[in-house]
Amino acid sequence: MRVALFGGTFDPIHRGHLAIATAAADAFQLDSVLFAPAGRQPLKPLAQTTPFPHRLAMTQLAVAADPRFAASNLDAPHPDHSPNYTVDTLQHLQRQQPHATLFALVGADSFLSLPHWRQPEQLLTLAQWIVVSRPGFALEDLSPIHLTPTQLARVHLLNTVHEDVSATSLRHRLQAGDPCEDLLPPAVSTYIATHHLYTATPH
Repeated sequence: MRVALFGGTFDPIHRGHLAIATAAADAFQLDSVLFAPAGRQPLKPLAQTTPFPHRLAMTQLAVAADPRFAASNLDAPHPDHSPNYTVDTLQHLQRQQPHATLFALVGADSFLSLPHWRQPEQLLTLAQWIVVSRPGFALEDLSPIHLTPTQLARVHLLNTVHEDVSATSLRHRLQAGDPCEDLLPPAVSTYIATHHLYTATPH
């Protein structure tokens, strides 16, 4: 089994996320892509996000059409409100699926901040990394994070798709009453409307 962890805020999940996962699954013969909304991102400690149950529910709706995709609560909020660290999530996933080949799916900008993550060396041991980049982005562009040749061999670039959706812009459009049908799966749009998410006045 080839299993990829796709973490993120997913606030809300949109067609760009699905395009990335589809391209990664096709290119790297992934059997499963686990979309794991993050409870509390350690590098964005003050970020205000939609409550986790809503983000998980939207993710479940968005991924239902592809049997390779699944929504996961691996990164659910901790009872003590401590940050969710990717190294802990990957270790948990490794215990759950000890015989799987693990991948982590991440954007190039996020991957370039890897030295600031918890236990970056361990992260590159636990999983191979699929780095979603813009066309023309080369492995040499990862030189600022000083990976060893062994570590670099576990990093794979995916530049056949580029997520150019601004999550902030998307939320602003939703707040203004735009259903964003060009960016959201229909079931997610319906969920947002039903639960009055991203409105100017909280419900």
